[in-house]
Amino acid sequence: MPSDIPPTKAGLELRKVSKFFGDLAALRAVQLRIEAGESVLLYGPNGAGKTTLLRILATLARPNEGQVLFGGDDIRRDPQTAKKALGFVSHSTFLYGDLTAYENLKFTGTLFGLSDLETKVSSALELFEVRDRAGTLVRELSRGLQQRVSLARAFLHGPKFLLLDEPFTGLDAASKESLRVLLGRLPEQGKALVFSTHDFEQGESIARRLVALRAGRICYDGPMNLAPLEALGIISRDKSRGSS
Repeated sequence: MPSDIPPTKAGLELRKVSKFFGDLAALRAVQLRIEAGESVLLYGPNGAGKTTLLRILATLARPNEGQVLFGGDDIRRDPQTAKKALGFVSHSTFLYGDLTAYENLKFTGTLFGLSDLETKVSSALELFEVRDRAGTLVRELSRGLQQRVSLARAFLHGPKFLLLDEPFTGLDAASKESLRVLLGRLPEQGKALVFSTHDFEQGESIARRLVALRAGRICYDGPMNLAPLEALGIISRDKSRGSS
């Protein structure tokens, strides 16, 4: 089971992490370890804590209780090293609307101190098929194109851990399929993928591990193919076909 991984090996780890918003507990004593090469689907109903968990892993939110570790050490000891290893896509793009797609990526690359920046920006835009819109102001792009720019920004610096909150938002069918294939190949590249999607079938086709959340707690963490979907209240279309 993933929880049996020795703590000293953990790439990203949450130890008994809780997060409160007033009287509301978004996460309750969550324990989670993510290693390079893993592909993890976070799944659960609205309000289960998926976004909060991803934001804490991405160092964009601090837990009220517990620890976040990177490489076995408290992430607060060297947050910049951790951030260089992380690529994050939020449900909202948080792009700069008055900058072009190219300028958004160049600004991010400058913050990371990337060498050969022009080539890397061009490659990231090409990867997500927005190079032809590189000179367009982000506020003039459709929601789907903005999402592709956001994904390009997350992949720009070659992170080892990709943390994606509803990455398929706004994408057309062809773009969704391209992204599905791209994400499915990350483990063989030695990268870790942790993502959420409201479409379980979509997530099931990519992830090898399922982390199911309910009311801020993990109710299942294990191999996707062994997940007790019915007990978790999840219906996979493929499995429902088999039972019909």
